[in-house]
Amino acid sequence: MKRILVALDGSPRAPHVLAAALRLAELTDSQLIAYRAIGVAPDMPREVLDATDARLEDILRRNAHTELQRLTAEVPPGRLDKIAVELATPWDGICGAARRYDVDLIVIGSHGYQGLDRILGTNAGKVANHADRNVLIVRTPL
Repeated sequence: MKRILVALDGSPRAPHVLAAALRLAELTDSQLIAYRAIGVAPDMPREVLDATDARLEDILRRNAHTELQRLTAEVPPGRLDKIAVELATPWDGICGAARRYDVDLIVIGSHGYQGLDRILGTNAGKVANHADRNVLIVRTPL
């Protein structure tokens, strides 16, 4: 195993998911790619979009990248290959990034079924069903 994509969503569970991926990376002498998919809600009020001269996508990317830098600050040198942020539907973005970066494993947190997830399925479930490589779903306390 050479590369592990760890999908981190900014939830309180993200540090636990990262810790599990880091333990596995250390055991297998692999590198981590910290990944986050960002999106814009379709019902975003126009006033929000007009509130700044900066592009909303750029602001979201910058904020997500900064958050991933904060989360991965304790990852030992040489263990973190890169931080990747892209505008995408989470499950599809994760699967696409896994192919692009040619990772050996995807690590993602399990978030259980709540609300519409019961009908549509969770991102973790969709990644597990659509990825063309192995997926480790980390159950975290909360």
